[in-house]
Amino acid sequence: MLGIPFVRSLIFTSLLLCLVAASSAETLKITSTPPGATVEIDGITLGATPFEADFPGGYFHRTHTALGQRLEHPMIARLSLPGYATREINLTVGPMNWIDLHGHNHGEYWLIKSDHFHADLELISAAFTGTVAAVSAAQPAAFQLDLSLEEIVKRAKPAVVCLKSINAMGSGFFVTATGVIATNAHVARGDSTLLALLPDNVQLQARVVYIDADLDIALVKADPPSSNYAFPYLVLADVSAVQQGESVLAVGNPGDAMLFSATKGIVSAVGKFPSFGPGTWIQTDAPINPGNSGGPLLNSRGQVVGLNTLKITKKNVTGIGFALSSTDLLTVLHRFYPEIPAATVRASADFPAESAEPAATTQLAESSTPSASSPVSYSPPDGYGQLTITSEPDAAEIYVDGKFHGNAPAALKLSAGSHGILLKSPGRPDFTRTLELPKSSKLNLKAVFDPSPTSSQ
Repeated sequence: MLGIPFVRSLIFTSLLLCLVAASSAETLKITSTPPGATVEIDGITLGATPFEADFPGGYFHRTHTALGQRLEHPMIARLSLPGYATREINLTVGPMNWIDLHGHNHGEYWLIKSDHFHADLELISAAFTGTVAAVSAAQPAAFQLDLSLEEIVKRAKPAVVCLKSINAMGSGFFVTATGVIATNAHVARGDSTLLALLPDNVQLQARVVYIDADLDIALVKADPPSSNYAFPYLVLADVSAVQQGESVLAVGNPGDAMLFSATKGIVSAVGKFPSFGPGTWIQTDAPINPGNSGGPLLNSRGQVVGLNTLKITKKNVTGIGFALSSTDLLTVLHRFYPEIPAATVRASADFPAESAEPAATTQLAESSTPSASSPVSYSPPDGYGQLTITSEPDAAEIYVDGKFHGNAPAALKLSAGSHGILLKSPGRPDFTRTLELPKSSKLNLKAVFDPSPTSSQ
């Protein structure tokens, strides 16, 4: 029969062996195709693929003792190689509660999910095809061309997608006809592919091709179902177009609600908000809920001014949501689409650009108010649309394509297509506009004449 001292010694030895095994170093390996990609972990460059590094065994295995090393934060690896889209890999799972054998909670910890991670890098030239439609500055404040809410939703909805992973759901929207989708980084992080659900119930696999290291922005790529297929996409507007108090519309997929929902609000404020991260933020009272993340925030012309990102959830606080500005998104896209004019990708630190002259609409856009869901190829629509024209002061003379159409206010039924609009008010400079009137659309045009006849438009 074994004595008690021997049994205690045996137990202590077994426990010691367990602790040594749990804390001994293990090797983490990261590879890529092609090899040679720079490996950064938590922002620190550590080597290139194939990459190997030793970490404590407690980083890989869950234990219940108070001894040994544990990983007290998540770990993210970024792989970058010239000519290829940067790939981000979430190395860890967690947080989990660190509870010892006596039931004492010692805080949270994370575990490395595997001892080997591999990434297939995608050529930038293959992932980022097509063109991005962007307008580099707002239309002059005195000349508003607005769409009805129904028209904005009708145009925007076909370009919005629902993005699903195993554990989460979010929103996104097409920025090219070739399938590039913009969304939030926190929607795409941790997955190499997502399920993209389109409003017409088509389901596509979407690859996560880029996650920004600083901004909460990611780019996802869905391949068209056929070679001649063009995805509907949205037009991006410079953040300088956004004015406090203007109406905005959020489209997305709020959790526990119908997919592809729309909510309306106003712009409450625009500017920096460091506590939420870098970039220019648009604060809005348009309802934004979990699942809306990554969806578009649209202005009254159907252009994207931001990505719905988060809201404040605090007792006695309501109606405070935030979107990252479209200029931040354009800055990210500019890395892959250098043809985007520099005027639309000003650094957020330059906001607001009070002295900047309004730049012309980039050639990537069909017109100053392009259809948010237009494919790359465009053919003039047939049929008619309605244009409602108002002016301040009232009674301005209206000329459409050189023909007199009465005085403002007026609701005109015009053939779909391009029209030249001229408004005249005695003693004031003429206002002119060329606009595209889609079939079955209802557009509103308002001209506010400057009281000084010598003032410029």
